[in-house]
Amino acid sequence: MRHCKMAIARLIACFVVYSSLGLIPSSFGVILRTTDKIVWANEFEPIELTCLIESISTNNPRIEWKKIKNGVPSYVYFQNRIAGDLDQRAQLKETANILIFNATRSDTAEYRCEVAAIDDQRDFDEILISLAVRVKPVVPRCSVPEAVTVGTSTELRCLENEGFPAPLYRWFHNNEELAQDPKSSPKLVNTSYSINPDTGGLKFRRVRKEDAGEYYCQAKNDAGYAQCPSQMMEVYDVDYLGIFLKSFGAVVVFFCLAASICHSLRRGCFSKKGHNENYNWPAQSDGVEYGNADEGHFRHKSSFII
Repeated sequence: MRHCKMAIARLIACFVVYSSLGLIPSSFGVILRTTDKIVWANEFEPIELTCLIESISTNNPRIEWKKIKNGVPSYVYFQNRIAGDLDQRAQLKETANILIFNATRSDTAEYRCEVAAIDDQRDFDEILISLAVRVKPVVPRCSVPEAVTVGTSTELRCLENEGFPAPLYRWFHNNEELAQDPKSSPKLVNTSYSINPDTGGLKFRRVRKEDAGEYYCQAKNDAGYAQCPSQMMEVYDVDYLGIFLKSFGAVVVFFCLAASICHSLRRGCFSKKGHNENYNWPAQSDGVEYGNADEGHFRHKSSFII
């Protein structure tokens, strides 16, 4: 009898130890787990969020899913039906998993699985899962100069703002990808370009004749890639003759203008007329001679007849 009690005590002690180590599922409360707490999905593809019930005694537990976006919770599964913005786009699978048929970028959020079991000593458990939906880039906007001069600097630009996560950029010249580091390629050791894969900029410090050709940019992330149509960039030599002719023409115009001004000055075209010129008063009438105002009367000429 004594040996039997000792065996039972040892069995109970082993059970407690193994239960505390998680080796024996406890039947005194509900316990949840998930295969992934951080889940990535591609847009418009199915994704399953796992909420596995490892231990439970209640036959019909209450299962709820909530979506938490910007700190605001909303129901996804409530009262045994799909609710909210996942309505008609998801279903509850197995015990508590949620299957989303076609994930969209608006589904990026945190999701909380909650299970309540009234017949269990531990009657509630929850688990939090983070879902991020990848979005394929759209066709990027590319800017390629039509013509540049040898030896000058220029920049080609590429931008895309729809993809998630943010895409990385690659440039192609005549259908061949340009190396991120030109020194890594024997064919490009004499080039002077640099590529920023985060912003999409392709900068040339000094353009060469060999840099002429067709260029296009590609934006790529884990969901896919997109590229802009190829654009032609011409590279011209420095037009020394044109520069000389323009400079010579400007000098000729300057001297012609100066000669014209000097000639006009010699002819007096720019002299001012004096303001003290004699003014010719109109002749007085022969019939009357006006006297001075001081005389107070007028005199008659001999020809005046009464």
